[in-house]
Amino acid sequence: MSRQVTPLSLDNTAAYAQWRAAKLDRLPADLAWFIVEIGDPRHLTPAEHGALLERLRCANLAVYVSHTGDDPDKAIPRRLGAQFGLHRLDHNPGADADAITSVRVQTDAGHAGYIPYTDRPIAWHTDGYYNAPGSQLGAFILHCVRPAASGGDNGLIDPELLYIRLRDRDPAHIRALMHAAAMTIPANVVAGKVVRPVSVGPVFSANRQGRLAMRYTDRRRNIQWRDDPATAAALAALRALLEAPETLPVAIRLEPGWGVICNNCLHRRGGFSDDPAYPRLLYRARYLDRIVGT
Repeated sequence: MSRQVTPLSLDNTAAYAQWRAAKLDRLPADLAWFIVEIGDPRHLTPAEHGALLERLRCANLAVYVSHTGDDPDKAIPRRLGAQFGLHRLDHNPGADADAITSVRVQTDAGHAGYIPYTDRPIAWHTDGYYNAPGSQLGAFILHCVRPAASGGDNGLIDPELLYIRLRDRDPAHIRALMHAAAMTIPANVVAGKVVRPVSVGPVFSANRQGRLAMRYTDRRRNIQWRDDPATAAALAALRALLEAPETLPVAIRLEPGWGVICNNCLHRRGGFSDDPAYPRLLYRARYLDRIVGT
């Protein structure tokens, strides 16, 4: 747990109550509120930028519907991110040379066996949950060039709202998930070589600016949770809330030219079926930065 005294600190109840009230007062009444129609993500108008930023400030995520269609220009997510102060791309394994990942079904040796590059569903998670705590991701953009022939819908949840709902149930759940060894992702070893070292850290923490950071995966294999009753209870409560209406999960099927920009929100993907003549393709840009102005 961070030693910072922030509204997220369990011993700062007055500041937390003020932060919680402000957050809940801004919640949208309609899930359609998250969607913003824009022209070209590479060149936002002041009104388009302002509409997206409003949603990002309130809910840490926004869905854009643009006029770019199935234009495969990878500058679309990169230039969109730059307009929100996102510059430090995460050069994660599986990404292209420019650090922007082409998310599609791939069977080559570098991608085989990794679920994002299959047509299988992906459970709730934050991006980069296996990164070391000091290099957590702050934001990501997911831009659709071509959707699947069927399926492949996305779900998104604001981590701040999940934190509030979990703390409302029992602050002990937050304490357990802020433990420095709450969640361990074992090392990724391929052919006897360590591709990624073990990652140990909390689920919830405060970043250097005192804002909430979250690392989580709902996968059930190759993960180790702190072995104590408090962590088990907190994990059960968190998993229940992932499916609860009060956490306002946003369900969306991205069409050509549509995308998501967010402060590393929880998200999941449904399984899908591809059309070989028009295979699913999305671009994913992961950033070490948090969106400026949020």
